[in-house]
Amino acid sequence: MSHKILIADDNPASRELIREVLEMSGYDVLEAADGEDAVRQARAGVPDLLLVDIQMPRLDGYSVLRELRADPGLSRLRVVALTAFAMQGDRDRALQAGFDGYITKPVEIASLRQEIRKFL
Repeated sequence: MSHKILIADDNPASRELIREVLEMSGYDVLEAADGEDAVRQARAGVPDLLLVDIQMPRLDGYSVLRELRADPGLSRLRVVALTAFAMQGDRDRALQAGFDGYITKPVEIASLRQEIRKFL
């Protein structure tokens, strides 16, 4: 059975790169261009994993995480922060907020695959 992964990122090039890597690894991939769409798609068909950019229009990654954690049907969904924020303390802040993981952009393909396997 193939795992379903939802990528939420407002950068089309970033989404495309991650989608291609994941599809080549055998995953089914859904895409959302903003936080509201990510929450809507997660509710419509619960993915196995959500990769969510921290900075997005409508709802940022932290707001998406709060909405999902407050929804009984989605509260256990694995949510990984996907971000260009790579300042000291950002990883800890994201994990303390409740993200299950933290991947920095630009994404390194080998580490992305490794992180995904860890969560599925």
